Amino acid sequence: MKTLTEHWNEIFKKTDEEKLGWYESDFSQTLKYLDLIPEWKNSKIFIPGVGTSGLIDILSKSNAELVLNDLSSEAIEKAKNKYSDKKYNIEWLCHDVSKTLPMELNDIDIWIDRAVLHFLIDDSCVEQYFRNVNANVKTGGYAIFAEFSKKGATRCAGLDVRRYDTHDLEENLPAFELIASEEYTVNFQDLWATHFHKHCTTL
Repeated sequence: MKTLTEHWNEIFKKTDEEKLGWYESDFSQTLKYLDLIPEWKNSKIFIPGVGTSGLIDILSKSNAELVLNDLSSEAIEKAKNKYSDKKYNIEWLCHDVSKTLPMELNDIDIWIDRAVLHFLIDDSCVEQYFRNVNANVKTGGYAIFAEFSKKGATRCAGLDVRRYDTHDLEENLPAFELIASEEYTVNFQDLWATHFHKHCTTL
C-alpha cells in the first residue's frame, strides 16, 4: 500500500497542473478572506499543501513572506522550478503537517489551508495538525480554512476525506475567534463540484 507521500508524489509527477481535479485559476475566494485581515500583504503566511498552486504567484506580488509547505517533494520541486526565475520571498518546506513543525515557524501571521486538513483521517493526525496551528500562529494572527463541508464529497484524489463544519473547527481552535464563514460550491472545470466551508479566525 502506498504511503501518502508516495500517493501525492505520483500525482504531481504524472499530472500537469491544469489537469489536476482541484485546479483553480480564480483565487478571488481566498483573496476575499485575506482582505478581511489588516496589512496581510506585509505578513508571514504559511500555506500547508500548497502544491503547484497559482496562488503562489498572486501572493508573491505582495510584500508577504511566504512559507510554502507540501508533503510531496515532486510538488515542491515543480513549484520551485515554476517560480525560480522570480525574486520572491519564499521559504520552501517539504514536511508532513500532521507532525510537529520546525521550531522556527512559531511566528506565523496567517495560516491558509485549502488542501490538507480534510485529507487527515486519523484522530491523532488531526490533533497534531491543530496543535501546530495553535502553537505556531502568533497572538493576533489569523487562520483561513477551506475544507469539505458536511454536505461535500467523501473522497478526493482517490482518498477518503474528513468533512467539517464551523463547530468542528471552533472546537479545535479554542484561542481563536470566528470572524466569518460561509458554505459555497466550486465547480472545477465541470469535473466535479463540492461544498467547502470557509472559516477565518483570529487570536
